Amino acid sequence: MTAIERFTGDAHPYGGGDPYADYRTAVFPFTHLADLADRRLGAGVIAANDEFFAQRENLLLPGRAEFDPERFGHKGKIMDGWETRRRRGACADHPWPADGDHDWALIRLGAPGVVRGIVVDTAHFRGNHPQAVSVEGTSVAGSPSPGELLSDDVQWTTLVPRAPVGGHAANGFAVAAGRRFTHLRLKQHPDGGIARLRVYGEVVPDPAWLAALGTFDVVALENGGRVEDASDRFYSPAAHTIRPGRPHRMDDGWETRRRRDRGHDWIRYRLVAQARIRALEIDTAYLKGNSAGWASVSVKDGDEAGWREILPRTRLQPDTAHRFVLPRPAVGTHARVDVFPDGGISRLRLFGSLTERGAAALAARHQEPGG
Repeated sequence: MTAIERFTGDAHPYGGGDPYADYRTAVFPFTHLADLADRRLGAGVIAANDEFFAQRENLLLPGRAEFDPERFGHKGKIMDGWETRRRRGACADHPWPADGDHDWALIRLGAPGVVRGIVVDTAHFRGNHPQAVSVEGTSVAGSPSPGELLSDDVQWTTLVPRAPVGGHAANGFAVAAGRRFTHLRLKQHPDGGIARLRVYGEVVPDPAWLAALGTFDVVALENGGRVEDASDRFYSPAAHTIRPGRPHRMDDGWETRRRRDRGHDWIRYRLVAQARIRALEIDTAYLKGNSAGWASVSVKDGDEAGWREILPRTRLQPDTAHRFVLPRPAVGTHARVDVFPDGGISRLRLFGSLTERGAAALAARHQEPGG
C-alpha cells in the first residue's frame, strides 16, 4: 500500500459559501480505471455494524457528495455519506475507545477484478471523520450473505493497512495485492463518517459465465472490456460508452469538443480477450444536435497487428441505436471506433464469443494469483 497523497487532521469548520472551496484532493494515477464498486455495475453495501447518522448505501452513490448546512433530522445533521455514532470506552475511568475499536461496512463489488487503487472520500466530514481507515478484500463465489462473509471460513487480504486520513479530503491509496476480489470490508477507526468509496481496478469476469452465455458483448465494462485511449474527453469520459444499459441522459455517453480542423475523433478499446465479433451496435441516445455525423469501426488481433475495418464509414442519426450484422465474423483483441468529424456516441456494443485462445487466456487470468 502506498499513500498517493497524505491528508491528515481536521479540515476547517464550514464557514459558508462553496462547501468544496477548501476540499483537499490530488491527481491519483489509477482513477482512469473502472470503478469496481460502481452501483451501475451492481455494487452494493450489503451490511454495516452501525449507520446511526447516515446510511451505508450513500458510500457508493455516483457523483460527489452534497452538503446542505441547514438540513437536520431527528438524529442530528443529515450527511451525504455513511456516518456512525460516537464510540465510548468501557467505563468512567476509561471513557475513550480502545485502540482496536472500529466500525465496518461490507461492499459487494459490481464487477469482480484486480484492485489497483482506492479512494476514501471524507467530503464534508470535518470534525466527524474517522481517525484512520483500513480495507480488506476477499474472493467468494456466488452470492454470499453477510453472515457467510463474516464467518471464520473466509480469508481476508489486507489491501490498505490502517492509515490516517484527513477530513473533507479525497484520501487515495495505491493497492498492490494483485489478485481478483469480489467483496471488500471497509473499516473506520474508531468511528465517524465517510462520504464516498471508489475502488479502481481491472474487471476479471467469470469465464464459466461467459462460456455459458455463448454470445455476449465482448467490449462491455462488466465483461472485462476497457478503454485504452481516446482523442478527446472534453465533455465526458470515453469509458461511458461501455457502461451497462442504455444511457439516461446526454452526459452518460462520450462527447467531444467541436473540431475546427480537418481531423476526426476516436476511441481505442481492449476486448476482454481474443474474440470473434459477429454484430455491433452504435448508440447515439440523447445526443441530438451533437451526435457524431459518421462512424467506422476497426479491429486488430494483438498489440502489434494492424487495424482492419469491419464497419466502413457510416452515417449516424441522432438519438438512435444503429445495429449492424457483419457479413463474416471478425477476430480481434482490440477495437477502435472513429467518429467524423466530431461529436459523440453514447454506447458501443460488440457482440461475439471468445475464441479458444481467448477463453484459455481469460481462464488463466481468472485462476492465477495475479488475476
